[in-house]
Amino acid sequence: MLLSLTAAALVFVAAWVVWDRARGPTATPIADFSAPFVFGRFSVPADNPLTQEAFALGRHLFYDPILSGNNTVSCASCHLQALAFTDGRAKSPALSGGVLEFSSMSLANLLWGQERFFWDGRATSLEEQALIPIQHPDEMDQDIDALMVELRASIKYRRMFRRAYGDVTAENTAKALATFMRMLISSDSKYDRYLRGKARLTAQEEHGRKLFMAHPDTKVSLRGGNCIDCHSQFLTSGFRDALDGFSNNGLDPDGTLPDGLMAVTGNSAHKGFFKVPTLRNIAVTAPYMHDGRFKTLEEVMDHYNDGIVVSDTLSPLILEADNAPDNGPDTIGLRMTPEEMAAIIAFLHTLTDEVFLTNPQLSNPFDGDT
Repeated sequence: MLLSLTAAALVFVAAWVVWDRARGPTATPIADFSAPFVFGRFSVPADNPLTQEAFALGRHLFYDPILSGNNTVSCASCHLQALAFTDGRAKSPALSGGVLEFSSMSLANLLWGQERFFWDGRATSLEEQALIPIQHPDEMDQDIDALMVELRASIKYRRMFRRAYGDVTAENTAKALATFMRMLISSDSKYDRYLRGKARLTAQEEHGRKLFMAHPDTKVSLRGGNCIDCHSQFLTSGFRDALDGFSNNGLDPDGTLPDGLMAVTGNSAHKGFFKVPTLRNIAVTAPYMHDGRFKTLEEVMDHYNDGIVVSDTLSPLILEADNAPDNGPDTIGLRMTPEEMAAIIAFLHTLTDEVFLTNPQLSNPFDGDT
């Protein structure tokens, strides 16, 4: 009798597996998905819609060190949720020793903004971006074909891939990771609640908000921090149109100016151009800039206030922004008062989204089976 029951169970399991495989991919739209209308338009590839199955697969892959050649490094190793998916380092450690070329970027609100990814814009889609660190010898150092063998050896991953896309392939791996990253939406900061009429800013925060939004104009006695010229009003990231999301913000002279976007486009006018990052959760993503050279927001404000370095491709939006041009040309920068800089920093702190930083749906699925 026991043998009969066991045989029957095996037959049932085998039949279920055949049925599950025959079903192929499912397509369950992500429940309760909504995007803040103030963030503007966004697009999702027609061949990679936002589904629960793709998100679940992408979340597992993002946190799984199986993606690295030595099975010790995951995407989350350099993108920690509590730090808005940065890693708190000036530059992440390289597998081969030393450090990587750039600082780890925040992954918030990637549905919007520029259509190029990485500090130097080397990827033109999230799907393309997803596979580059996996195969980079200093980042995850994984042979993509070897990774497919490992993933296909996992019953769990075979099932998750089948439900999300069908087969276990590099293309579908990229799609799943891209889906997870597209769903890293930060939109519940104090500033967001202020925009929805559900929170009030302090006097200092409101002063900082106004300075953030204003381009200085001494002709009409308008003081400003000039932030919005490069950081869009609501997303606070670079603008989507053309290459406006990349800029030379006056960090280095021509002699030591790194290539930046020029390495990708071959256009000398793009030398020293780097991706304008989102300022969402900026208070928890230190250190700052593409090379992590500034440790604090105060150092960042000091740079824009009186530390701008002139070079041939310096953004004219930065060059012309000055609250006190009558003081002479020796210092290039905003020349704001200490109180004004403190107010802008106070406003930047209102961009911290504690819900995003702690949302269990975005956390490691291998911790407590969440």
